[in-house]
Order: sequence, then structure tokens, then C-alpha cells
Amino acid sequence: MKAQEANLLKFLQKPAQFVIPIYQRPYSWTLRQCSQLWKDVLSANDESVSGHFLGSLVYIEKGIYQVTAMPLLLVIDGQQRLTTISLLLAALSRALKTSGDEENIRSAEKIDNYYLFNQHESNEDRFKLLLTQTDKETFLAIIENRRLPDSHSLNVVTNFNYFEEQIRNSKLSLSEIANCLHKLLVVDIALDHQNDNPQLIFESLNSTGLDLSPADLIRNFVLMSLPKEEQEKIYGGYWYPMEKRFGDTDYVQLFNRFMRDYLTVETGSIPNIGEVYNSFKQYVFNQTGKRTLQQIIEHIFLFSGYFVKLVFAREEDEEINQIIRDINSLKVEVAYPFLLELYFDYDHGLLPKADFIEILKIIESYVFRRSICGIPTNSLNTTFATIGKEIDKTTNYLENTKLAFLVKDSYRRFPDDDEFKREFAVKDIYNLRNRNYLLRKLENHDRKEPVIVEGYTIEHIMPQNENLSPEWKAALGEDWQRIHNGYLHTIGNLTLTGYNSELSDRPFAEKQKMKGGFADSPIRLNNRLATLKSWNEPEIISRAEELANLATKIWAMPQVEASLLKKEKVEKKVGKRERVYSIEVHNLYLQGELLNIFQELRKRILNIDASVQEEIKRRYIAYKLDGLNFVDIIPRKKQLILSLKLGINEVNDPNGICRDVSEVGRWGNGSIEAPLSSSDQIEYAMSLILQSFNKQNEVE
Repeated sequence: MKAQEANLLKFLQKPAQFVIPIYQRPYSWTLRQCSQLWKDVLSANDESVSGHFLGSLVYIEKGIYQVTAMPLLLVIDGQQRLTTISLLLAALSRALKTSGDEENIRSAEKIDNYYLFNQHESNEDRFKLLLTQTDKETFLAIIENRRLPDSHSLNVVTNFNYFEEQIRNSKLSLSEIANCLHKLLVVDIALDHQNDNPQLIFESLNSTGLDLSPADLIRNFVLMSLPKEEQEKIYGGYWYPMEKRFGDTDYVQLFNRFMRDYLTVETGSIPNIGEVYNSFKQYVFNQTGKRTLQQIIEHIFLFSGYFVKLVFAREEDEEINQIIRDINSLKVEVAYPFLLELYFDYDHGLLPKADFIEILKIIESYVFRRSICGIPTNSLNTTFATIGKEIDKTTNYLENTKLAFLVKDSYRRFPDDDEFKREFAVKDIYNLRNRNYLLRKLENHDRKEPVIVEGYTIEHIMPQNENLSPEWKAALGEDWQRIHNGYLHTIGNLTLTGYNSELSDRPFAEKQKMKGGFADSPIRLNNRLATLKSWNEPEIISRAEELANLATKIWAMPQVEASLLKKEKVEKKVGKRERVYSIEVHNLYLQGELLNIFQELRKRILNIDASVQEEIKRRYIAYKLDGLNFVDIIPRKKQLILSLKLGINEVNDPNGICRDVSEVGRWGNGSIEAPLSSSDQIEYAMSLILQSFNKQNEVE
């Protein structure tokens, strides 16, 4: 590797062509980064400023890519700055040409011939910089001042127009702007592909501008090490089509989510969203000897198709697609790992369509019932990450899936009909996030011509106004205030209408009989209201019970034979007992002061939360949340070893006692280990353990 300070324009003047490899992200600088660059350029106008440092440009100078007469320099870091400076030079050149001044025109020719073109070359060799995909054609059209392609790169065009406007409105003359550009400096870092590792250098660089996302890092990791022919094959055949699936606007965010869910499916462990890249590298490393890199990419490409169908509801079968839309209405992205597994099995014929649909409805019911019953959601991510591994798919896939949900207990339970009806009737539905979804499902149950609920508004039958009219107070009775406070936002008192402003706070009889009122409504939720003589507490309770009974049919509980369910629950308990050792198995090391330390630490861990579970293994003692270990204690002769489910880059360890063991053999399940040998270290040890617990407890 050769690194040296260089004047940017002199650097560009060398006879060479800068090529952005296909694995690099598209041009992604926005006006925010361009605005900062423009300020940096203008700051060089100060005579006391001899130069302004822009950052580094890292490129591969020679090696397997050197196959043409024109030196090709593959840019692996700095393409955003290099492209943006080139756009600025193109804008300045165009301004100089249109000024009408002969000296300016000559200056424009110098800019073109020195920094934008290789004037003695032909075809694509004549361009100083070649971008990738749509960016390439758009950029070349701009510097050649010709018509833009129909499908052009918005960022390239927007940023070029921005620089044209800034140059036009600048207080500096065109020559002063040109002088500022002559003061820009970079660090010129040339790599030898045969002797340097571009990927390691790429990861270690601290880029200015727009930080690299896990999506960028993963793409570079996959493609950078491959020969050019394989790069083009994998990028063109799999990676680029996959990027197009996600769309341009939300690509990075969606890809990061997808890769976390994909790794969860493959490994059974949920990576932290900030550690997706490192988790992916470890996954690829673990696949050595099992799958080739191309096979890994083909598999990722396959699952990305399922993910896009889920996120954008693009399933061709409309019956399946409607259920996907319903699940998405519940905002339950944590279910995606299991949904991806189901999609794979459905796509490969392991799961018939009817069973696939039924399991999707089970997931919808499970999530919605828990929401109505107020069960905390912090266990859902691990539930859906692991449930696929609990299902025997070889015998009766559907029945075993039902059992896997039904045997869950405590905070992971599937609320039964009694609990669900009881909570549904008294829940504050009006302030529920999913209220439109709920009312749509109630209204359209068994309806072949569904009502577009979004075209209606929610109506409080008993008005929201706390200053009720005398007619309403009389209808509700002496205890009207308690009734109003207790039932106002519950399902019994809510309906849909297109006449919300007309109904307003009118007495019930008027709301019922007026034009557009309950008796003159196409909405089924108003059928009962059309026949009543009054509206009071008994009617609210009765209607709530009626709708709660309907809800148990819409969000149905899975049905299996009682004997099978009982057998499954018994086997689950027995299985748990069979995996548990006695604490005496560790008596060899847990003696004297070390035993006292362990007992104090054990007490502190179990007091973190009532949901923490202890499981004694032969080699260690595990502490779990939602069935997954967050810390294991490994007794040794003179100390306890804590095995923590944290990445070395995630842990806050000011004392520096943690050791990365992610790539070495160890007894515990964590990626880092920390020693504990004295009682005065317990407090610090608990600070580390709590970090691991909190990470495990995260929903996202």
C-alpha cells in the first residue's frame, strides 16, 4: 500500500480512468453532503488557506484488473467525493462556456481535458470516471451536455443542478471558484491487489460524508474478493436484481431488516440490527465446507423474494395476500423470521396452500389476541425466532404448528377464548393503534362485498362530550358519570358512520332515525342499533359481549384434540426435567469463597426479573429469558467465567475485562467472556450481565 498527500486536481490529471466496481453502492450523496462540500470549497478562498483536506481516495492500482492500455484504477473508498467533485467541475465548466468570455472558455476546455476526459482516448476510455448502473449513463450525459436517459439517477441530476445554482448565485467569480478547487487535497492511497487486502482496508477506513450501511458492507464483502468475471455474474444475476426488489427509496433500511431476519432463520439467533454485518461474516465463515459463496447468495436471493412479498404484500395469490396485509396491519415485523420459513416451505411443496393460510391466520390471531389482552410484546421476537425449530414438519406440519403455539405459557401464551372475550369487551378500543384494522375485520366478516372502512369515521354512540345533555343523562340513569367514564371508548359503544358531524351529540333516538343514522346505514355494526329503543349500560354490555363472541370467530384459537394437547404439555415438562442437572454437579469448583460469590451472583441475576429462568447444565449454569441464554456461569478452580450474549463491540466494559471468544471453542453460549474471582467484582459483573439481559429483552 502506498499513501501520500496529493492535490486533488493534479491527482485527476494523471492519465488513468477511475472505475467504480459493481459491488460499490450507487451514488448516494444528498444535498446535505453537497452543501457541506460546497462550503468546504469556498472556505479555500481565504488567502491564508494553503489547502483544504477532503479525505482519502483508495483504489486498486494494479493486479488482476490491469487488462487494458489505459490504466484502470478501481475505487474502493472515496467514490462519493470523487463523483461529487466531478459534478462540480462539470457545472463549473458549463458556466465558463456560457459566460461568453474567451479566457473562460479556454479554462472550461482545460477542465474538460484535464479532469473529466482523457482527451487522447476513444470510446469509454475517454472518460476519467465511470460509475455503475444507472448512475453511469446519467453522469456521462451530464459531462457531455446531452439529453438525460429516461430512467436517470435522481441524485446525480439533483446534485449537478445544485452546483449550477450555487455557482450562478455565488459572490465569487468563476475564476475564484476554480482557484478554490485547486487548493483541495486528498490522501492518495494506492493498493496492490496481489499484496494488499482491500476488504480489510475498506472496513478500517473512517469515511467522511455518508456512512456505509450494513447493506453496503455486506455487498462489498461478498463481491470484492471475487475475480471480475464472478463479480459480474453474481452481481448481475442475483445481487442487483435483489436490490431492485427492495426499491430505491427504502433499500438500505429494508435490506438490513431482511438480512437480520434471514440470519435469524439460518442461525436461530437474532443479531442486533447494528451487528448485522459482523453476524453475516461469521455466518459465511461457518458455512465453509457446507455451501459455496454462490450457493449462499442464491439462497439469500430466494429468501429476499419471500421478504419482499411480505413487506409489500406482493403475493400473486390474493387470498394469501389479504392475510399478509392483515398481519402487516398489526406491525409485527418480529414475526418475519417464522413467516420466511413458512414461505420457503410453502414454495417447496412442504406446506399445502390451505395449511399455509391457516398458519398465517394463527399468527394473526396470536398477535392480535395478545395485544387485546395486554401481554407484553418483548417476548415475541424470540418466540418467532425459535418456534420454527420446535415444529416437527415431517409428520403433520399444521397440527404440530398449532401445538407449538398452544403449549406456550405465561407471557408467551396464546390467550384462550375466555380471557380474550373478557379483555375485548372492556378494552379501550378507540385509542388502540389497530382500531381501524379491528373494526374492518368485524364489519367485513363473512362479507363478499367488503366495506372500505377508511371511508368512514368512528362514532361514539354515547357521545364523547363530558358535558352530556339532559336527555343523555336521563337515558343513562343516576350513575351516568360512571357509565360514561367506564364505557365511552369500549367496543360496545363504538361503531362506524359516514355522518359523524351530523350525528354529533344528539340523543340516541335522533341518531337512530335521522337520515344517515343507525337505522339508515349500510354498516352491519349498526344493525343492532337500528332496533333498540334506548342506549344504556345493559345495552352497551350486551353489544360488547356480542361483538366479543364474533371476535373469537374472526381471531380464532387453534383447535386440536384435547388428548394431543395434554400429551404435548406433559412431554414439554418432562423434556425440561430431563435436561436439568443438579447444582451438585459443580461441587468440584463451587466451594468456599467461590461458592459464596456464586450464590450472591445467582440471587442478583434471578432478581433481575420474574421471567429469568435458571437451568443447570453439566458444564455451566445458564440464565435465560424467553428460553434463550443471556448469561452462562462457568465455574473454574479459582474463578467464575461469565459467558455473555453480546458482541465485543456492543459491550460497555470500561474495565476492559471482556474477551472476544466468538471464533474460539468455549463451554458457554456467549460471544464474550469475563472473569469473576472476588466479591467486590460482583457489582461490575452485574453491570455486564444487565447489558446482555437488556439486549435479549429488546423487541427490535
